[in-house]
Amino acid sequence: MSDAMAAGFAPIALAIVFALLVALGVVRASIVYAHRRGMLDQPGQRRSHTIPTPRGGGIGIVVAALLTMPICLLQPSSPWPLHVTITLLIAAAMIALIGWWDDHNSLPVLPRFGVQLFAVALFLAALVSGPLGWLWIPLWVLGGTWSINLHNFMDGIDGLLAQQGMFVACGLAVLAGCMDQPALAGAAACVAAACLGFWYYNRSPARIFMGDVGSGTIGLLLFALTAMLWRLYWPLVWPALILSSAFVTDASLTLLTRMLAGKRWYAAHREHLYQWIVRRGHTHAASAAWYLGWNLLIAAPLAALAFKKPGIGLLACVVTYAIAAVVWVQAKRRLIKRDRYKVRHVHT
Repeated sequence: MSDAMAAGFAPIALAIVFALLVALGVVRASIVYAHRRGMLDQPGQRRSHTIPTPRGGGIGIVVAALLTMPICLLQPSSPWPLHVTITLLIAAAMIALIGWWDDHNSLPVLPRFGVQLFAVALFLAALVSGPLGWLWIPLWVLGGTWSINLHNFMDGIDGLLAQQGMFVACGLAVLAGCMDQPALAGAAACVAAACLGFWYYNRSPARIFMGDVGSGTIGLLLFALTAMLWRLYWPLVWPALILSSAFVTDASLTLLTRMLAGKRWYAAHREHLYQWIVRRGHTHAASAAWYLGWNLLIAAPLAALAFKKPGIGLLACVVTYAIAAVVWVQAKRRLIKRDRYKVRHVHT
């Protein structure tokens, strides 16, 4: 490695370490803040925890990411346009603020959804260029808004979302690094480090929950990093989507089945696969291990295949999600069947 390249990597490495330290410090402070403000999630029938637990710790991820990602993205070695970096920060701040507000006082769905759409569209307007790029904006806006919400839906047990954030962000960092984009790789690594700092306090048994301020922002940032990879080299979208397959599959199929069943799909529930695993008596750590196993054994190898062979990237992505859907259906069916058997056995 040349001296010039080493000098370029030094600020990125420092930014990653700084992201971890900031997240650790801010999350620790947010525990005290949540107790003082009475921001406690109470146990209930539709919740997976058993003791009152403070929420809003995701602010640590937000602060750490917003402070460190620009350091990486603006590195002279492979800088991103200033307006893209600024709009990314603005979009993330908007999602974080609406989530922070919702953590303090519940907001109606429409205002939150409107802010999400605007934030995603604002970032994409800065990211795309040329007539062909603009044609993709409506699809990407929907994808970005869904990413924000699905990560919120999947934030229901200790450590799961932070773990997923670390895995996907690290995977995106590797993809960017392989494309000689240390700036983008560093930004993704900062998100992973921020998630690690929060995970330290959120691992089972959790000392604090993430809250909408963190879950929505993670959804926005992972989406934004994926979109930036797409603009860098469009076939990278397939391995990037494969990395997120566990969460996308669980959230999407759960929402679809609730809608087809005529249920209030937007209401709180315990029907995600990870919630059924916990309902069957497994620990939060065991449930998170299921998703980690999928990520390491299925998603990571298939993402690597899609990256090394761009010509079959779409096929690899389709196959990944098809396998994920089959696993989701079969696992859900077995868990529900066991639950019904347990209920019958108790009553007899």
